[in-house]
Amino acid sequence: MEFRRIFDTIPEQFDKYRPRYCPELFKYLIRFARIDSRSKVLELGPGTGQATEPILDTGCEYDAIELGEHLYAKMRQKFDSRPNFHIVNDDFITHDFGGKKYDCIYSAATIQWIPEETAFQKTCSLLNSGGTLVMMTTHADYKTPNEELYLRIQKVYDEYFKPEIEYPHRGFRYDHALNYGYTSFERQEFVARRVLTADEYVAYCGTHCDHIVIPEPYKSRFFDGLRDAVLSAGGKIEFRDVYTLYLATKP
Repeated sequence: MEFRRIFDTIPEQFDKYRPRYCPELFKYLIRFARIDSRSKVLELGPGTGQATEPILDTGCEYDAIELGEHLYAKMRQKFDSRPNFHIVNDDFITHDFGGKKYDCIYSAATIQWIPEETAFQKTCSLLNSGGTLVMMTTHADYKTPNEELYLRIQKVYDEYFKPEIEYPHRGFRYDHALNYGYTSFERQEFVARRVLTADEYVAYCGTHCDHIVIPEPYKSRFFDGLRDAVLSAGGKIEFRDVYTLYLATKP
């Protein structure tokens, strides 16, 4: 299976345990990109809608393109009743948008799966003049709230984290948008707190692409080790989530 399709194997778990972005991020995004009921917005790879509803709620004309057929089906199950919701099950890299133009295109941890040149050139070509490309990422920091638990978890990673496929996209440069026709670039950060039980933490970790592909017998030992580490620390793990918003503007 192509690695970027791996999330499509766990649509229900993905929907339940992937974190949502904080309200402050969406307020800033909507204001910066001037999204309202007259806007045309495209979301790249929405998964099961972790960053969808606040944009839909603006009343904009919302389009999405989702590669995974099961994630696509989950999106339709959740949002088909909304009159401004439209989604296609296809690959952004090859999809023909038929001359459509957008005021905002956004990606919540998706664009890094697309080759840089295609990601930036194609989004730029799909935007109206003055349009905005928005890219979001999450850094889940559990070391700052509890370093002792962090060190226990790292021991589990050292012993059992042996994925069959390495995650290949850690070096994606969001500021490279400036090399492909965008003329301004801005970065904003937002912080939120999240607390999970041991079982919730294990389920959340099971939604990471390189964690899904850990083979047995390491996989069971790995997730059991994570659960035991959190249980030994009182049964809760706290995250200091840092949500980063990258904004690029087409002239």
